[in-house]
Amino acid sequence: CQWLRSRSLALPVLMLTSKDRVEDRIAGLDSGADDYLVKPFSMAELLARMRALRRRSPELKPTRIQKGPLLLDCDRRVAILNSGTASEKLIELTQKEFMLLQYFMEHPNQIVTREQVLNQLWEFGAEHNSNVVAAQMRLLRRKLEQYGHLIETVYGMGYRFNHSE
Repeated sequence: CQWLRSRSLALPVLMLTSKDRVEDRIAGLDSGADDYLVKPFSMAELLARMRALRRRSPELKPTRIQKGPLLLDCDRRVAILNSGTASEKLIELTQKEFMLLQYFMEHPNQIVTREQVLNQLWEFGAEHNSNVVAAQMRLLRRKLEQYGHLIETVYGMGYRFNHSE
């Protein structure tokens, strides 16, 4: 945990340990942990604490994500294409398209399933038809297609944001 924090890696850290003395808890939290849970613990409590960490995690996300010539400015909520020249091209995206592109750029070269997209971008229990992800993907791809095939379908599995450093 200290190694992560010394390198300014802002990953949420939940310590699970059998050390239950107050001094141990203080040492764990002072080393950079965001939360501390002593074994044995209930699974419901662990899940609740993980949800709480996740609610706080947007503060930990970078404000700009750059993958090749594509830059996502999360503060201004805009996507910018910079081909290495002085000219930049602003890509107009809806809020949902922006969130979708941000999720893919945060997970480059990884296969992302339809269920993962639904869980990340739509409210739990929200009514949505079966093709809502495919429809959003179509709209986003249409706006990005002139810049190459950035998001591919991996048939039977999901989607992947293609990026090589």
